[in-house]
Amino acid sequence: MSEKEPNVQSDFMIEKIKERPVNKGKLVKRMLLTAAMAVIFGLVACFTFLALEPVLNGIMNPAEELPKVYFPEETEEMTPEEMLLESTPAPVEVTPIATTEPDDQTGEGSEPALSEEDVQRILTELQLNVGNYRQMYAALSDYTKSLQKCMVTITGITSRIDWFDDVNESANKSAGVIIYNNTKELLILTDFTPLERAQRLNVTFCNGAETTAELKRKDPSTHLAVVSIPIEVLPEGFLEETISIARPGSSNQSNLIGTPVIALGSPMGTMNSAGYGVITATTGQASDADANYKLLQTDINGSPLASGVLFNLYGQLIGVITNEHSAIGMENLITAYGITDMKKRMEKLSNDQPFAYLGIYGTSVNVSIHEELNVPYGAYVKDVVFDSPAMRAGILQGDLIVQIDETEISTFSDYMAAIYKKNPEETIRVTILRQAMNGYKEMNMNIVLGERK
Repeated sequence: MSEKEPNVQSDFMIEKIKERPVNKGKLVKRMLLTAAMAVIFGLVACFTFLALEPVLNGIMNPAEELPKVYFPEETEEMTPEEMLLESTPAPVEVTPIATTEPDDQTGEGSEPALSEEDVQRILTELQLNVGNYRQMYAALSDYTKSLQKCMVTITGITSRIDWFDDVNESANKSAGVIIYNNTKELLILTDFTPLERAQRLNVTFCNGAETTAELKRKDPSTHLAVVSIPIEVLPEGFLEETISIARPGSSNQSNLIGTPVIALGSPMGTMNSAGYGVITATTGQASDADANYKLLQTDINGSPLASGVLFNLYGQLIGVITNEHSAIGMENLITAYGITDMKKRMEKLSNDQPFAYLGIYGTSVNVSIHEELNVPYGAYVKDVVFDSPAMRAGILQGDLIVQIDETEISTFSDYMAAIYKKNPEETIRVTILRQAMNGYKEMNMNIVLGERK
């Protein structure tokens, strides 16, 4: 190699690139900002999904609306003769007695009418013995067993954990009556007072079969409630062969006093007990805000904790037992709400509809007061509930409600029916008559209804 060979390394510049130092604080801030944005995005997405899920689910899977429950109104009171013609069983066939004189048209013997002497003679010759009474009570027992197909026992179960982490269960029971089948649910009416704190409800049918039920709605005024059982959970043929639907009758008949009745459910304080007797009074009344209920007093000696219903001898449900309104000194005698005043409440409960609330205690103006004191017909306001929609609107004690919207009000029953048809938060126009110096002054008020809770 020549001595003059140049140094190759000296012909090039050697460059060394140094990496920028990492700013750890800035990097941590970026990471935290990214994580925070991810959390915020997740929360927004979660809340958006929760808000839209019911809407989207309703669009994709529209809920099937339950058929409405409807109990027909009693348009007018039937006379005793009409009741007798409608509900009297077919007469027993007897062999007619032929007379010697032929009938003018047919030429055959005619059937004579019994004279008073004949009727008296038959009654005198009629003698009852122990066998007759045995037969009568056997027939009554069979009839009661057939009505038991309408009855159920509802058990409210409450679970609680003690200090030692042991689960303790308590159970309270109430009698129920099957009132409706809307093709989707079996609906049962019951006194909900013993079941108030229940966490789950079990229903036991007359044949011992059990299933669970759900609370539909309860009435804060009467403490009655309707519970429902899905039809699909019942065995095939169960509805037709095992149970029956109670048929509501009427409690507004003028001839109810002395009517034989059967108390079923828990009239004696024991489930599946029964009591026999008659209705002794129908003049009692239970009053509450916006409602009056007719009470049926019986001579059946039962329990102060009784629950259940009253049936007449035609298989009709005519009363719902209550132990809150017994007359003084008659706490052990079975008392019931008349079924006529309960029908619209049963309808509301069965359809899971809230009760509108105006907030008055009232009564009807009877004929004597109307004629003697010249008081117009209407719903007479006996009292106004404090801080109720009625009080806030200016309705006073002594006012007469004579119209609600387009409905004329002549009695307190008309008022009750008009309020039942309304919904909470609905605005109604109420026409009242208020006593003035020269008669009555008409006033109109627009009132927003509340909800009875």
